[in-house]
Amino acid sequence: MDVLINVFVALHIIGIASLLGGFLTQMKAMGSGTARFTPAMLHGALTMLVTGVALVGLNQADDQVVNNVKIGIKLALLVVILALVYVKRDEAKVDKGAFIAVGALTTVNIFIATVWT
Repeated sequence: MDVLINVFVALHIIGIASLLGGFLTQMKAMGSGTARFTPAMLHGALTMLVTGVALVGLNQADDQVVNNVKIGIKLALLVVILALVYVKRDEAKVDKGAFIAVGALTTVNIFIATVWT
């Protein structure tokens, strides 16, 4: 079971790397007002959602303690990120506030995952 959990953790990290990487590559465009949400950002967020749900299920099946408050907050942040990216995915440019919100919420999600024990 540990190997399966570790595979899903790796996939979860790949998803967040895709989301954050897409944000970071568009930061220069944000300065000129032409930033957009890339498909990699949407796919990364969806990967995070699927693997995160799988990780919660696998950890509970393995009789490990799951902090439901932490997971609930991370899920709520991810739902907001997904909503923003999904709704604005086809726009040629995204307003600065929505773009910064996605980057900030992604960063907060990373800190919650790593700092909150």
